[in-house]
Amino acid sequence: MAKAAKNAISPTREEDYPEWYQQVIRAADLAEVSPVRGCMVIKPWGYALWENIQRGLDRMFKETGHQNAYFPLFIPLSYLEKEASHVEGFAKECAVVTHHRLEADGQGGLRPTGPLEEPLIVRPTSETIIGAMYAKWVQSYRDLPILINQWANVVRWELRTRMFLRTTEFLWQEGHTAHASEREAVEETLRMLDVYATFAQEHMALPVIKGEKTAGERFPGAVNTYSIEAMMQDRKALQAGTSHFLGQNFSHAQEIKFLSSEGREEFAWTTSWGVSTRLIGALIMAHSDDDGLVLPPRLAPAQIVLLPIYRNDEERSLVLGFCKGLEAELRGIAFAGEPLRVQIDDRDLRGGEKTWQHVKKGVPVRLEIGPRDVAASSVFMARRDKPPTEKASIPKAEFVSGAASLLADIQARLFERARQFRDANTRTILDPREFVEYFTPRNEDRPEMHGGFALCPWTDSPQAQELLARLKVTVRCLPLADQIPDGTPVGGKCIFTGQPSESVAIFAKAY
Repeated sequence: MAKAAKNAISPTREEDYPEWYQQVIRAADLAEVSPVRGCMVIKPWGYALWENIQRGLDRMFKETGHQNAYFPLFIPLSYLEKEASHVEGFAKECAVVTHHRLEADGQGGLRPTGPLEEPLIVRPTSETIIGAMYAKWVQSYRDLPILINQWANVVRWELRTRMFLRTTEFLWQEGHTAHASEREAVEETLRMLDVYATFAQEHMALPVIKGEKTAGERFPGAVNTYSIEAMMQDRKALQAGTSHFLGQNFSHAQEIKFLSSEGREEFAWTTSWGVSTRLIGALIMAHSDDDGLVLPPRLAPAQIVLLPIYRNDEERSLVLGFCKGLEAELRGIAFAGEPLRVQIDDRDLRGGEKTWQHVKKGVPVRLEIGPRDVAASSVFMARRDKPPTEKASIPKAEFVSGAASLLADIQARLFERARQFRDANTRTILDPREFVEYFTPRNEDRPEMHGGFALCPWTDSPQAQELLARLKVTVRCLPLADQIPDGTPVGGKCIFTGQPSESVAIFAKAY
């Protein structure tokens, strides 16, 4: 006799983490593979999650003085050619449009005709075309700063794709700003890094480390790149957002010039920063379990679902009336500055099937309500951050009055659980042999489940790069001073070369 599955998701995280990830996406009905290679169809539950991410970030962008705009999907090849280091970083990933018309080929098919005078690149990122517009808009220091964001899609021709983490086409936002001084541009770069970190921690319940990328990991054409780095449950790192100080590199290439208050012609200082639908992948891998998706309440498309239980029309009328009244009460309550998102699921499905669908979709709170609950004016409650079988009967009035606090508690518990996991799998390493052992798989059948974050004194060198390549480990960032754990030695010698080091780096295997 086959052994009964103990969890809704098979395989489990411990059995096969990459496949578990794909199965959670499928079970939660977030997305599916499209007919176009490397692209995905984001389904309503997944897109509602992205909309909540958008809404939260968009509010934070506008609170820091930014406005939304939109720029073309197609970028003339000549624009990319103006910025050599930038195009070199993206050249292998660019999709190129060379024709503008299709004609019948006489054999029942179609063929492209009408070659373009200049090839067009499908937007991999927009620095060059936005820079061309800024060059037109900026004449005087009075025109600065320009603080613009766009919500868009981009295309990067990836060889190995994985839904939400790395796809040929994905959704994102990209902020692009221009400033009159280097100081203002640097402040903007770090301000937006802080916005991303705040959003990750307060909305996503995702602890992150802010740091600067090494020269080899910088955005093409940037002077400095900063990122927020998070740990997933397989102990790999995920870069969850980046903010770039571009200096005057793009201004020189795009001729973004202005007359200063002293009457001198100067080049603007620019920045760019962005996050993408990769944040959904981060949510899945940071919080979900072997029963499916687990969502922080601030981002969940539905925060509370009501599951009416009845056997006949008379009970249905009674229970649904109770549920609709409760739904109205709950929607009148605010959580994190917004009305509670509540759903009644009255589909003609077996109760157990409906319950498990919402478990797998990560709804934070489920309320089962039958005739006995109506008679007692109570609800039968389950929290997604606890085992599915752990339920409790609560008076309706008590649940309503405590609903916002309950969701806040779930949000806080998810953050603390993820923080404790990261801290338990972060180690300061001062010996190269220990470093190699830390990142060497101990189980050939499960090579991905080992290691974590390593904090080490570091200087860049060929020896270091050779060892990191062999171990498939990267420098995630040089953490900012306030991000280094207490007790971590900042000075000392690089563990790879023995040379004096003033930097501490975070090393990890990564997505």
